[in-house]
Formats: sequence, structure tokens, C-alpha cells
Amino acid sequence: MPPRLILPPSACLLSILPVARAACPPRHPARRFLMVASRTMAACAWPLLALLPGQVAAQATGPDAPLFWDDGDPDNAPEGVESRPDGAGEVPDPFQLDEPPSGTIGFAADEVEYDTGAQAVAATGNVLLRREAQEVRADRVSWNRTSGEIVASGNVRLVDDAGNILYTDRITLTEELRAGALENLLLVLSQGGRLAAMGAARDDDGQIRLEDGAYSACAIETAAGCPKTPTWRVTAHEVLYNPDTQKVRFSGARLELFGKIAVPLPGLAIFADGRAVSGLTSPDIRVSQANGVELSAEYYWRIAQNRELTLGASVFTDVLPMVTARYRSLTAQGAYQITGYATSSKRIPIGSSTVQTEQEAFRGYLDTNGQYNLSPTLSIIGSLRLASDRTFLRRYDISRDDRLRSMLSIRHIDDDTFFSFTGWGFQTLRTGEDQGLVPFALPLVEYRRRIDDPLLGGRIMLEANTLLLARSEGQDTQRALAGATWSRRTLTSWGQEITTTAMVRGDLYHSDENVLTGIDQYRGEPGWQTRGVAIGAVDVKWPLTGSFLGGTQVLTPRVQFVASPQIRNLVIPNEDSRSVDLEDSNLFALNRFAGHDRVEDGVRFTYGLDWRWQAPGWRVDANIGQSYRVTDDNTLLPDGTGLTDRTSDVVGRAEIRWEDFVSFTHRFRIDKDELAFRRNEFDIAVGTRETYAEASYLKLDRDVPLVLEDLNDREELRLAGRYAFARFWSVFGSTVINLTDASEDPSQMSDGFEPLRTRVGVAYEDDCLEFAVTWRNDNFDAGDIVGGNTVLFSFGLKNLGWR
Repeated sequence: MPPRLILPPSACLLSILPVARAACPPRHPARRFLMVASRTMAACAWPLLALLPGQVAAQATGPDAPLFWDDGDPDNAPEGVESRPDGAGEVPDPFQLDEPPSGTIGFAADEVEYDTGAQAVAATGNVLLRREAQEVRADRVSWNRTSGEIVASGNVRLVDDAGNILYTDRITLTEELRAGALENLLLVLSQGGRLAAMGAARDDDGQIRLEDGAYSACAIETAAGCPKTPTWRVTAHEVLYNPDTQKVRFSGARLELFGKIAVPLPGLAIFADGRAVSGLTSPDIRVSQANGVELSAEYYWRIAQNRELTLGASVFTDVLPMVTARYRSLTAQGAYQITGYATSSKRIPIGSSTVQTEQEAFRGYLDTNGQYNLSPTLSIIGSLRLASDRTFLRRYDISRDDRLRSMLSIRHIDDDTFFSFTGWGFQTLRTGEDQGLVPFALPLVEYRRRIDDPLLGGRIMLEANTLLLARSEGQDTQRALAGATWSRRTLTSWGQEITTTAMVRGDLYHSDENVLTGIDQYRGEPGWQTRGVAIGAVDVKWPLTGSFLGGTQVLTPRVQFVASPQIRNLVIPNEDSRSVDLEDSNLFALNRFAGHDRVEDGVRFTYGLDWRWQAPGWRVDANIGQSYRVTDDNTLLPDGTGLTDRTSDVVGRAEIRWEDFVSFTHRFRIDKDELAFRRNEFDIAVGTRETYAEASYLKLDRDVPLVLEDLNDREELRLAGRYAFARFWSVFGSTVINLTDASEDPSQMSDGFEPLRTRVGVAYEDDCLEFAVTWRNDNFDAGDIVGGNTVLFSFGLKNLGWR
């Protein structure tokens, strides 16, 4: 092998020295790392072995004793086997160190010498001291019983109870086995960072002071074992480590990027155990057409181990600055967070008001949520989301939600009971929607109790529900319902699974100002209304298993019979059952309406097939089904839902997975008369976590009457992907394209190909640094929300306690 140059650690801290070799052959991980450590002194933060004083449990070892690494760290196993001193060439058995009793220190070595006159003990060859999770390894350890001084030298390796590792040439320990002076030390933290120093010593107060230290979280050699310059490192004249708090403070710290750029970091501090530390975050730069150039940064304040506060500011070239704050807390009973944004700028209303002029006003957003556990089964959950106006969140790129929900709930959940008392509030951010028509739910009370049936067997589910919906400019509705559902599952001797279900329920409704609801089918009759509901059903499955194409398949025919007398539906206001559509998920449901306000009646049969095939690396799931209504009474299900006629449309789903590399899903609804797809949906993903491609396509061609607001036709394509190259680099992109035209939905202004949002970017991420440049185009204009191009530059360092 060509010669290579290795300088002493003190010559070049955390820098790769020139090497005169043509190739870097693989080496054993432990020895390769130690060699690189001595060459570069790369390490992270300070872990100290603080073994408590106690009895030493000595274990004699020798060439014939088992070696430690058999049941220990494989990184310490030797690369090869040396011949025994007697020349027999036999392989020595690995030595083992038994776990010492609690409170004692285990001790093992190849050879131990006792000097009774000098009161000294010297251990050489694979010396090991261990206490629980802490250990010290060295080539030699000497103990002067008179002075109490313990010195470990030669390839010293210390591991503390947090998993941090210290490499050094020489270390002095007190009689209590606490570190004193060290020379040419290297520390590797469990969190991945490294810290190196020329020397270190313990102060009188127990703190460790390091001289000419350097810190980095970056790798210092390639996968082939060749040295590499760390992407960034922090150098300091002095580093102070507090073993009690695990905090590391740097004096005279400077951040070096790519070996050239140096940035002062006054007051820098990190925690050896990876905890977050207070400090400034790296800034982000954004360029948008709405606000111009934006520079944003945050200050993170670690108030306590369970509390933190982040204060931020964004400065723009076209508008006034914006301030942000986020407070988070974790308590013994729960957790909560409060986030706020505030600024002042011109806005253009997009609500139902006819005023569309610019208005200078205060603008902001409040987002809070949390949970408080009163007991293991009783909790209080709440959230509050409130924006000053409808365009603030999208203009400042905070959120794309078009409705904000706030709630407060008290819940009791155990193995058989669920109870909740909840209040809901909603704020609309949609263009042209009247806030006065958006309801408040004050309150929604739900109760469910599951009990065993002592007479017929099976289970009984008791249910009660009350709801009050209030609108400032619309219909108000109150309801109360109570019922019970009995269900019993049995298996026949032939393997058929039979589930019998019976449900009864009584409903009480009251509504007023019904004429303010624009759609007749949703109004119901004003005043008090009552309704009784009864449903009976029998569901039969017959799983058939066998082998197929080298795998195992399960074919399950399924038949369901459901019967219900005629139900008073149209006199009841429809608040929670407006969106209805036949699909594979609700084909066998007792009530294919969502919610409680509408219940499907009549007599019907539903039939279908489920199929599953599994082989090594493969899994296929598929189902298909249809229903037939025996009665020919008029149905309240609207045209285009697939349920209007006596024979329904055909619905199904197919899923194919291969390893973790390919995933394909197809959902469909086929018109029973024209055999046209009324619902056609594809989802496909190919690739790994680093490189992948995803595509989603949805087309709803239902021809539902336009008066129903929740069932419009649409066609949409979504694409996304990422390609990783050159180990740390990647390019990524995504787009959402509206393919709906006026013939499918007259309310649409699209020509059939309208990219709504497109994103393309390039990113770099290694073990210690990440940055990305992203370009985005939004095709959405409303009020002071300006579509167009946005460019974002983001940058962050890892393992510095902050981004």
C-alpha cells in the first residue's frame, strides 16, 4: 500500500490532513474511526464517564478466557486473529465480563500486576471497567492506591450512560472514577455530533474546561473510508462542559462553512444529550408577487424542559413587517400550544359584501389547541382558529384552508363507553360565501354504550345524540335522537360468517326560518317533527381459500339483505346527510347516507365479491358489488348518485402492492345502463423514500342536478416526484391540474387544462446540513391574494440545538 501521512491530532483539529495514497480500502468500523479520529480529532459535545464509587468486582482473564465482544459491541472485535504466544496457532476464545452487581464496578484485563510495596495496581491488555451502562476501555490502566490517582492510556474509550463516547490518548481519573485531565481527546455523542480538543481539565466546581476545541455534526470520511472535509464546523478558544446539566458552552466560537466562510457565533451553547437550546434560527428568504422579497428568522427560547417560546419576524419589501409567536407546553396532565401572527397591510374583501376596495387594517391569525386529561378516561380537548379576514392566510402563505374550525369538547372514553359534549364554531374563508349562513353547533352531545346481550347473545350498542345548529342569518335546527343496535355474528360448520343486525331509533327535530335555506330538499318542515326508524339486516360471507400462482388467495362471496319500513325523511331538515354517493366503502352499509338526518328505507339485496391474493413481496386486494332494491317506491336519493334506480351502479376497488416499491389503487363506479365510468380514480406510487413518482387522477361524471351544492362533477390530475442523485442532492416537483371544463361543471371557468399549483425545487441534505431552493406557481387570485411565482430559499444546520 502507498504510504500515507498521519499528523498528530493537535496539528489539525477537525480538518482532513493530506494523504499520499491512491485508494482507501475498507477497514473495520472501530479501527477506521479511531484512525480518522486521531487524524482529524472530529467529535461532538462532551460526555463524561461518572462512575459512582463502590466495590470493584475483578474478573481474571487471559488468553484462554472468552473475549468481551462476543456479547458486546461488535465494533470492538479485532480485524484478524493473531497466533497465540506458544505458537500453537489456536484461536483464543473471546473473553466475557459478567454484569457486575448493582453499585459495583466490573473489571477485566488480559494481565494484572500488583505491587504491594508501592500500593499500585497495573492492568494491561483489553482493560475494561464497567458499571451498568457506563464503561471504560484502554490498553493500560494504573491505580496508585496511596494517591488515589487512576490513569488510563492507549486507545482510551469511555461510554457514559447516555450513550456518548469519548476517545482520548490519556485520561486521569479520581479515586471516585471521575475524569480529571485528558490529552488529545475525541468525543462522539449519541446524537451524532463530534467534539475534539487538544487538552482538558476539571475545575474545582466539577466543570470540564477544554482548550482549542472544535465541534461538528458532519461526517469526516466517505463510505469508502477516505477522509473528507466537514461541511461545517465550530471552532472555539475554550469550551466549558457542565456534567450535571449536560450543557456545553463555547467561548470565541466561529462557524466555518465549506472550510472558507467564517461567521461569529457569540454565546453559542449546545446540550450533549441533544436537547434543544435557546438561540437564533437560520433565516429563510422568499420572493413573492404579493409581498415582494421576504426575510424571516426566529428566536427559540427554551424556557424549561417542558416549555418553549419561539418569537419570529418577517420583513418585506412591499408591505409592513409581520411578527409571530408560538408558545408550547407539556404538563403532567396534557399539552397545549398557542400560535399568533400580526401585521398591518391593505386588504380587499372577498366575502358576500359588495365592497371591493382596498382597506388598510390590522391583520392577524390565532391558532391554539390542547388537551387536558382529568383522568385516564376523561379529558378536555380544545382548539381555536381565528383569522382577521379571508385573504390573510393565503397571502402570507400560512395556510390554504378555506374554512377554520374551532371546538371545545369534554370526552369520556373507556372500553365500552363513549361520551362527548362538544361545541363547534366555523369561520368561512371562501369567496362569496355568507358567514351568516355558516352554523355554530352549541352543543353536540354524543353517547354510546356497548353491552352484552344476555338473552340472544351478541352485542347491543345504545346510542343517544343531541345537536343544536344556530345561524345568524339562516335556518336554525335542533334535534334529539336515541336508539339501540343489536348485532350477532355466528360461524356455521361450513365456514360461512353470518351477521344479524337490528336497529331501532326515535328522532325529535325542531327547526325555524326554513325558507332561508336555498335548496328545497334540505329545508324540511318548520316546527316540531318526529320520526321512527327501524332497520333489520342479515349479512352472509363465505371465505374460500386456496393456492394460486405461487401464493395464497381468499375469495369471499358476500350477500346482504336489508329491510326498513317507509321513513319520514323529507319533513326532517337535512344538515349532515347532504353529500351522498355510492362507492365501495358504503356499499354494504345499513344506511348509505352519511350522518343521521337521512335514512335509506325499503327492501334491498346487496351482493359482491372480495378477493385477496398474497405471495412473497406481493399483495392484491379487490372487490366489486351492486345492490337491487325490491320495492319500486320513489327514492329520495338524487339522480347521479348510482342509487336512484332499483338496480344500482356497479362499484369496486382494486389495490396492488409489490414490496415497498409499487403501490396502485383504482376505485370506480360504472353506470349499469351505459357502462360508462361515473367515478374513475387512480392512485399510483413507484419508488423508494429517496426517489419516487406519484400520480393521482379523479373524474366524477355523475350528472347530479346542479341544485345540489355538494355533488358537482370534476376532473383533476395530481403529479409529484423526487429524484435523488450524487448521494445528497435531489430534485423534486409537484402539480395539481384542474381538468374540469364548462361542459362538466357550468360553474367552472376552466378550459379543461388549468394548473392550479405547481412546485419545482432542488435540495441538498447530508448528515449535518440541509438547504433547498423551491419555485412555486399559484393560479389563484382573489381580493389581495395575488397568484403567480414564489421562490423560497431555506437553509439549516443539524445538531446545533436549533435549525
